[in-house]
Amino acid sequence: MKRGDVIKKIKKAAKAASLEFEQYELTRHTGIRVGGTSTTISRSSSDMPDVFAETIFKQLESELGKGWWRS
Repeated sequence: MKRGDVIKKIKKAAKAASLEFEQYELTRHTGIRVGGTSTTISRSSSDMPDVFAETIFKQLESELGKGWWRS
């Protein structure tokens, strides 16, 4: 899955849940904050393995609900 697609999916879900979404750049990663939960996404030029994308999505379950990325 592409990094941009992961960010778009998170941003869309945050908007649908009426949660604040913030994206900020760190040294080698992009920081994402949804509500009160933060995570980071690597700024790699290659596609992100689906396992990594799912790990990021699971980190945001407390804000967006269990299994939110599957719907």
